[in-house]
Amino acid sequence: QVQLVESGGGLVQAGGSLRLSCAASGGTLSSYNMGWFRQAPGKEREFVAAIGRSSGSTYYRDSVKGRFTISRDNAKNTVLLQMNSLKPEDTAVYYCAAAGRITILSMRRLDQYDYWGQGTQVTVSS
Repeated sequence: QVQLVESGGGLVQAGGSLRLSCAASGGTLSSYNMGWFRQAPGKEREFVAAIGRSSGSTYYRDSVKGRFTISRDNAKNTVLLQMNSLKPEDTAVYYCAAAGRITILSMRRLDQYDYWGQGTQVTVSS
C-alpha cells in the first residue's frame, strides 16, 4: 500500500513561487505515473500536471503551462511541483496521486489514479 504525503504549501503573494513535494512510503514512486491535482472551494478536483513512469514525459493543464514544472527525485522517492508566477486563481488544496497503469488520454482523469495524498493548502493573495 503506497502512502503519499504532500508538503510545501502555504500563503504566498501573487507572482511568488512555491515548491510542493510528494513523498512516498510503502512503494517506489519511479514505478508509478504521478499526477498533481487541485481543488478550490466549491469546485471539483481538477488535473494540474502529470509525469510518466517510464518516459518521464510531462503534461500540464493549459492554465499552468510555462509556470508549473513537475519532476521526480528518485533518490528521495519524491515528486515535485515547482510553481512560479502564482496567481490568486491557483489557490486550492493540491493533491498528489499515483497510478500504476495510465495512458496519455486518461491521465487527466481522477478515477485512473490508485493512491492519493491528503493534500496541502496553497493560498495566493492578490
